[in-house]
Amino acid sequence: MDNSVSQTARPDGRQADEMRPIRWELNPAPAAAGSVLVALGATRVLCAVMIEEGVPRWMREQRVEGGWLTAEYRMLPYATASRTSRESTLGRLEGRTMEIQRMIGRALRAVTDLRALGARTVWVDCDVLQADGGTRTAAISGAWTALALALRRAQTEGRLPGGILRDSVAAVSAGLFGGAAVLDLCYAEDALADADLNVVFTGRGDLVEVQGAAERQTFSRSHLDAVLDLARRGAEQWRNAQEKMLREAETPPAARPT
Repeated sequence: MDNSVSQTARPDGRQADEMRPIRWELNPAPAAAGSVLVALGATRVLCAVMIEEGVPRWMREQRVEGGWLTAEYRMLPYATASRTSRESTLGRLEGRTMEIQRMIGRALRAVTDLRALGARTVWVDCDVLQADGGTRTAAISGAWTALALALRRAQTEGRLPGGILRDSVAAVSAGLFGGAAVLDLCYAEDALADADLNVVFTGRGDLVEVQGAAERQTFSRSHLDAVLDLARRGAEQWRNAQEKMLREAETPPAARPT
């Protein structure tokens, strides 16, 4: 394979290093402490955060100081062309669901000072309204934004101290498609990719998690480096989008751009 960025035409016409458009809707769930509806191309995920007093029993029993943050992830039945049964009707969580929600929780805890949170539990809910690849990366990136909004609101109201979030966090997919590296795989690419990675970065550029595997053939270290370089660039775009969203959230509704 050629180790360069792919020159193969992508299904949606993007360049190999081009992300899908990122769009936000602020406060789609008013009862939550913080919420956003994030769209990554055709993928749309509703992310909401609520903060409750108290911690899980295991923390009390083990006398663990501070608070806890946990995430739940669901793909709604109508998120794909073929209806997906609600897992509540199956009586169990599918393995993919458990894997993704644990990944979301790990990513957010990596940049959260749980001791400073105090004896509280932060609940993060990510519901996929429409899936076209990248649902877990959109969920992580959107969930951090909703968390930042929720903590900022609690700080403004005097219920929490500042400094609980130590950094931002964002996730992006990248892989090998058509023989070389591409950024932010849509579903059509993900289904045919030679390799697919999901990478989580902090705002400083440190790695939190790397998930990946070859799908049809092995890949070299140089391929991996090319994919990770693209992923880092994608995470920077997410960080810029997150910062812009948080700035807009501070702007009175009447003054926000339409």
